[in-house]
Amino acid sequence: MLLKDLYSPTFYNRLADALAVTIPHFDKNKFIQNIYVPDFESKELKERMKHTSLVLKIFMPEDYVETVSLIKKTIEELRTKGIGEDGLAFMFLPDYLETFGIDHFEESVEALEFVTQFVSCEFAVRPFILKYEQRMIEKMLTWSLHENHKVRRLASEGSRPRLPWAMAIPFLKKDPSSILPILNNLKQDPSEYVRRSVANSLNDIAKDHPQIVLDMAKSWTGLSVETDAIIKHGSRTLLKQGYAEILKHYGLDDKGIVVKDFKIQTPKIKIGENLTFSFIVKNENTAEKKIRLEYAIYYKKQNGQNTKKVFKISERIYPAGAEISVLRKQKFILITTRKFYLGDHQISIIINGTEKDSFTFELLA
Repeated sequence: MLLKDLYSPTFYNRLADALAVTIPHFDKNKFIQNIYVPDFESKELKERMKHTSLVLKIFMPEDYVETVSLIKKTIEELRTKGIGEDGLAFMFLPDYLETFGIDHFEESVEALEFVTQFVSCEFAVRPFILKYEQRMIEKMLTWSLHENHKVRRLASEGSRPRLPWAMAIPFLKKDPSSILPILNNLKQDPSEYVRRSVANSLNDIAKDHPQIVLDMAKSWTGLSVETDAIIKHGSRTLLKQGYAEILKHYGLDDKGIVVKDFKIQTPKIKIGENLTFSFIVKNENTAEKKIRLEYAIYYKKQNGQNTKKVFKISERIYPAGAEISVLRKQKFILITTRKFYLGDHQISIIINGTEKDSFTFELLA
């Protein structure tokens, strides 16, 4: 099933039944007719989401405060029927608040806090951050202490400077200092769902301000196993970039580590096939050594230059004198987020952030 087909006749019938209970004089047949416009089938997921919120507006009162009350009642009715909790299709509810509530700060903030406990509002909160800036950040700092873990996660996830698939927050990319107290409040949160969001926010920050994340890593290290995991996951981009200070923080260097017998078994591959390669890693030190093992593919771009992408293989302790054989395959299957260009590509092996041997391989039609 396609994601857009979450917006199905069954979904709209169940939604309309709930709306009929909560909205005075609601006309279910008219609602369904307004949903199924002639071009509905051609609409993709986000278009159907937006379309649903626009149709809902027709049936809601002009008074936004009254509308928020009805949205809450609808959520309560859906919960009573066991429908929709954390369901992607209900993203039209946060979209409604974003679209029609942006000029109603107090009412919308309260509504976002309520609705995110039913369906995540991480995208809908971002226009409010852009419009109200510090005023909204201060509200999210309060959310970081909320009793409900979904609200606490909204504080960290919604304020990420570079949240994927969402609008960026330029002022937070430039200076993330205002969201650091939010992350600090959540660094030992009991919910893994929240802690992973904190790590993702740190990783966003690291792309523009690596020193801030390094400083936080130093101050948070050792507080708990969970906090150490946040730091490690939040430092993943810096580790892949071979950022010297984060490598030093984790005691990663390539002294006494050698790569032997690096071979490409498939020096010529076609799109849809696998690049197969192998090598041996040896710890020549007289003591055990932590080794972070990665490889980089230098994909050929349209302009003939190459762009580097790093893939992690493992990170573990190698005993003194240990020699480990590695065999790996890298798929060259077409996906929507990557376009392949024919010609020479490169692959290299990375040991604790330092690139070792590299080879060229050819991608054919």
